[in-house]
Amino acid sequence: MIVDLEPTTLETAAALSRKQWLASVTVGVLFLVACAAAFAPQVHPDAAPHAFDPADIAWMLSSSGLVLLMTPGLAFFYGGMVSKKSVISTLLQSFIALGVISVLWYVVGFSLAFGDSFHGIIGNPLTFLLFNHVGTAPHPRIAPHLPLVLFASFQLKFAIITPALISGAFAERIRFWGYLLFMCLFSLLIYCPLAHWTWHPDGFLFKWGVLDFAGGTVVHISAGFAALAGALALGRRHVHKEGHQHVPTNVPFVLLGTGLLWFGWFGFNAGSALAANAVAVQAFFTTHLASAAAMLTWMLIEAVRGQRPSAAGAAIGAVVGLVAITPGAGYVSYGPALFIGVVAAAVSAFAVDLKSRTNLDDTLDVFPCHGVGGIVGMVLTAVFAQEGGWATTGSPVLLYKHLGALVFISAFTFSGSYLLYKLTNLLIPIRVNAEHEAHGLDTSQHGETALVN
Repeated sequence: MIVDLEPTTLETAAALSRKQWLASVTVGVLFLVACAAAFAPQVHPDAAPHAFDPADIAWMLSSSGLVLLMTPGLAFFYGGMVSKKSVISTLLQSFIALGVISVLWYVVGFSLAFGDSFHGIIGNPLTFLLFNHVGTAPHPRIAPHLPLVLFASFQLKFAIITPALISGAFAERIRFWGYLLFMCLFSLLIYCPLAHWTWHPDGFLFKWGVLDFAGGTVVHISAGFAALAGALALGRRHVHKEGHQHVPTNVPFVLLGTGLLWFGWFGFNAGSALAANAVAVQAFFTTHLASAAAMLTWMLIEAVRGQRPSAAGAAIGAVVGLVAITPGAGYVSYGPALFIGVVAAAVSAFAVDLKSRTNLDDTLDVFPCHGVGGIVGMVLTAVFAQEGGWATTGSPVLLYKHLGALVFISAFTFSGSYLLYKLTNLLIPIRVNAEHEAHGLDTSQHGETALVN
């Protein structure tokens, strides 16, 4: 439903004019990109007949769809937790990433992440510009057993969900246009370099031996520290300053989102084997077991604190377990997976409680859950990895490498993201004003309401 709002109360003429100008420029840029994509000479190599195992193709197509499902799942997970005045805004902040990041990835993002490496730091933006040289033929180094376009499509889904994860930290107080600009800058300047360092065969973290099976570092730790930077850069909500307790508005939405995330995470982790093989099977079960253990642990911690077991707590615990097992899903065995889920839930629950005692307004606890959960998973992967793990080989070398990489990645992501928030704010005011915040972002940013009386 479109709601008519008084421009004198929710929009000034200057702000409306600025948005119209920005939208006009963006439409122009998109039109130019579309023309280049349609008319620029491009090569899309075709695979030879019977070049691939059909089971691998089927599994990776399914996995790509499962990972894509996670973004709508995240939308419901976050949307159920915010106030009823910002449900649509929060849902859209996840859904819009499907459009924005897909176009960016096609134009240059895939090249920056997986193009020819420049000293292990970043990919050549011209390697796969506008998906040139991306077709059904395999790539000898980054996708030797899959069509390169399928590998690129699978990786796209990871790039989509990462900025959507960040949005939970500044929910209920960010301008939509500012969010879009930050999302683009983060994806190109933070996410793509991290993906290159960690997953490209020439990336310096990959060559150093750092393990990240499915994105614990690239996705969750980066999103967690970017969320922490965002909560600090945007400041506290007025309701937070007034001491109002944050209560989920729609717990069924939270449970629905958790179910979609859990289901989609099988593609996220098991799909990262990049084949229908035994590693995918192992990652499938370790993912489920860690999440189950974390959900149970979170609810038991609530009981230990004298609280009644809550559906929202169970959902959060399940997601923390999924986050924590992600870096090691295909590297650790089943017992360690259960241990990782239990430890991650306990540590994240402590981090959430500690955050609640501070002035940090991370609206939906993105850093305590995704950031801290990812850190626990990264460290314990180095402890329990079947090849090189401290507990399995007796050598702490891999653990030292993971701890060093963790410090570097955390500093890079936090400081880089903080600077990007400041840069975004110079170009487009990123924080809504007090009146918009009071009315809620659904009406002030989108002119819509979740429910019609």
